[in-house]
Amino acid sequence: MDTLRIIGELLHTTLVFSTALIFTSMGGILSERSGVVNIGLEGLMVSGAFASAVATWSAERSGYGAMSPWIGLVAALLFGMAISVIHAVASITFKADQVVSGVVINFLALGLSVYLVKILFQGSGQTETLNVVFHKIAIPGLSQIPLIGPALFYAYPTTYIALLLVAVIWYVLFRTPFGLRLRAVGEHPGAADTVGIAVVRIRYLAVLLSGALGGLGGATITLTTTSNFSHNTISGQGFIALAAMIFGKWHPVGALGATIFFGFAQALRNFVQLFEATKLIPMEFLFMLPYVLTILVLAGAVGRASAPSALGEPYDPGKR
Repeated sequence: MDTLRIIGELLHTTLVFSTALIFTSMGGILSERSGVVNIGLEGLMVSGAFASAVATWSAERSGYGAMSPWIGLVAALLFGMAISVIHAVASITFKADQVVSGVVINFLALGLSVYLVKILFQGSGQTETLNVVFHKIAIPGLSQIPLIGPALFYAYPTTYIALLLVAVIWYVLFRTPFGLRLRAVGEHPGAADTVGIAVVRIRYLAVLLSGALGGLGGATITLTTTSNFSHNTISGQGFIALAAMIFGKWHPVGALGATIFFGFAQALRNFVQLFEATKLIPMEFLFMLPYVLTILVLAGAVGRASAPSALGEPYDPGKR
């Protein structure tokens, strides 16, 4: 019975760690399926984590109570979109190198958020701890199922939203005219433009949606795990989400599987510390585990993952 309980808790913790990666990788898929490389997922998560912490803290002080985390979630979505506008303008309008633009977003988001935190919180390197954050919700009946119930049906509301989002994005990409246009823009923008598809508008929308979802990914960590924001709140989660997107071959279901794999690696890191046999292993090696697995997975995925044909290529309507 103890074994089943431990396995159930491990699966549950896997989903907790996977949620932020699901949001962010789905955002990356939308951007890169339209042909715009988004290395800036880390920065978008940082932006969302910062915005959600500040907005939730402000809402608490204003007396919004249980609504505060939801206000923080909306703030993260909007701030992530605002930051992604910079990437969209640079890479789509001015046709700058998309990788360089994404790297700039990463540095800008981290530097700006830490600077604003110091201004808002009297020089402190982190926000105040939030009193109202998301709590786990049990689905009646289903949460009582042995092993699977506590893992899947006793979770944060953000986890339920993230899993639903995967289905929504799959449907939009592969079952709607908009999804067909977005994929066409990422494969052959010249041909798409010829048949009347607004390439620039589609790419702008995809990048903005990517920013919104990246912001939600960062907010998930703040509002469920850390309860505050500091410079190390995200700690490379955006790059892991990027790896999950590539490992999942730019497909929502594939990326979901990859995020669960990386979430499991992070959950396993926490659980192995409970066993006596691991006491002699330096903590640094345990914390390295998810990132080492990321490198190994990416190394194995090289040559096997087929990116959208026009990924990273600026589109000039005058040269179609």
